[in-house]
Amino acid sequence: MLFDRRLLQHFDWILLVLLIVIATISVVNLYSATYAIKDAGGSQIFARQIYWFLIGFAVLLLMTTFDYHLLERLAYSAYVVSLALLVTVLLVGKVTSGSQRWLSLGGISFQVSEIAKIVIVLTLAKYFSERGADAEARLRDLWQPLLLMAIPCILIVKEPDLGTALVLVVVSFTIILFTKVNWKSLLILALPSLAAAPFIWFSLKAYQQRRILTFLRPEMDPLGAGYHINQSKIAIGSGLFWGKGFLKGTQTRLHFLPEQHTDFAFSVLAEEWGFVGAVFLLLLYLLLILWGIAIATSSKDRFGSIVAVGVVAIVFWQLVINVCMATGLLPVVGIPLVLFSYGGSSLISTMAGMGILMNISMRRFMFQ
Repeated sequence: MLFDRRLLQHFDWILLVLLIVIATISVVNLYSATYAIKDAGGSQIFARQIYWFLIGFAVLLLMTTFDYHLLERLAYSAYVVSLALLVTVLLVGKVTSGSQRWLSLGGISFQVSEIAKIVIVLTLAKYFSERGADAEARLRDLWQPLLLMAIPCILIVKEPDLGTALVLVVVSFTIILFTKVNWKSLLILALPSLAAAPFIWFSLKAYQQRRILTFLRPEMDPLGAGYHINQSKIAIGSGLFWGKGFLKGTQTRLHFLPEQHTDFAFSVLAEEWGFVGAVFLLLLYLLLILWGIAIATSSKDRFGSIVAVGVVAIVFWQLVINVCMATGLLPVVGIPLVLFSYGGSSLISTMAGMGILMNISMRRFMFQ
């Protein structure tokens, strides 16, 4: 397949620069977060993240080399494959910290649920693009997309991975709202969900219930389930306006802050770089999200617009949930800060999504 040289003239340098800046800050922050645990393999964590970023950018560039409409033709097939992989994880997946989320192939472990986030965006985009732009979805029209969302969600909850399942739900509903839906139908749909709340509560595991209760009252278990939230808020608050300085965060250095290279990477940044550093990072994410929305609105076909919205929704909701979790505004649900926290599967799947977003941006002129 020949690469159209005209595409190079439309290469999205702004998107690439934003990703490089966020990646650079992430690597610097991870070095600080793992500096205190160097003897326990912190330097290996830092080196692996650089390795994952290099692979991620290679995947991003690879995703721009073909027409993204190929993904539209493969969407349903990819959905079936992702379900098969999720079932395989439940049967023979690697168990880590009580959760069976990882699948090992050829010595490489990856989290299938991260792939499922991109696949559900492509699947819903294909479904709604086939319906047409003028068709307003009613309750009878929503059972199919809701079923497409529900099956992988149930499998992911079984792992258990409540955080990723939550992201899958909110991203799916973001796409549904974007594609025109009857508001009365949404209200009717919300009533059974509210009625099912008690049943959902009793279906949660004991540690998940404790996290929600301590979110409401952190003082009830300050050394147990409330420890994560309390230490994160102490780290963020102690950074004040300018921060304590690089490698000078006491909560990080003394290792009071748990999961400081994954779920609470934002707390490390806020402690060392203060309000200024935290706002600067959030502004970068805001620019990334706004640029993604601009790509969605300027796309010349419905499938491209919906996919772009879905990819942006993945970034937006993971950002909002993680930052709110770190600041005590939401319970701890184990969602990493997208493109920032340590983790290969999350990073590479997100970079693949960014590659699709860049693909849509580069090929806008072909429909003019």
